[in-house]
Amino acid sequence: MSKLKTTVWDAAEYLKTDEDITAYLEAAFEESDPALIAAALGDVARARGMTQIAREAGVGRESLYKALSKDGNPEFSTVLKVMMALGLKLTATPAKPKPAPRREPVARTASVPRRR
Repeated sequence: MSKLKTTVWDAAEYLKTDEDITAYLEAAFEESDPALIAAALGDVARARGMTQIAREAGVGRESLYKALSKDGNPEFSTVLKVMMALGLKLTATPAKPKPAPRREPVARTASVPRRR
């Protein structure tokens, strides 16, 4: 039986266009997972050149690698600086409304006057 050869998949290698990057980050934000968002920003920064992004964001390259790793926990200000360095802006849109909980019908009974 032959051995199966695997390679590491790196998202940064596939983020070639602005459209690719936008779709990738939108998908990450949809998950509402801070670690995933930080890692996705790290992938995009590596795709664009981490050294250049770190310089433009005013953050050390090594610090940026660490902050935007899957185990990183970047400050919000760092996220905003990186987004600006990438030529992106963070915008707010209304969240999809959650459907109202369905209520079971309540059985109606005739009220009987109480005796006093």
